[in-house]
Amino acid sequence: MNGKCELCGRNHTELTIHHLTPREEGGSHLPTALLCKPCHKQIHALYSNKELAVRMYTIGLLQDDEEIKKYIKWIRKQPPQKLVKTRKSKQK
Repeated sequence: MNGKCELCGRNHTELTIHHLTPREEGGSHLPTALLCKPCHKQIHALYSNKELAVRMYTIGLLQDDEEIKKYIKWIRKQPPQKLVKTRKSKQK
């Protein structure tokens, strides 16, 4: 499925379903977001499922986080078809 990523706002990207509260943390029937693959991978590389469930359970909260802000600023400049590498968190 292609469309606009709810996190970075890029158009014409392949989208995946992201559980805003991870399923492992009880989010199976809670809200989801459509994210491009690079954004989805980056979120899970930076944060544990526990951290996502406790403090990053909305698109707004994700967009306000400093690590994701830097990533969004960078990814918005990348063409939608470009394959990007995921950077792991040093703290995770």
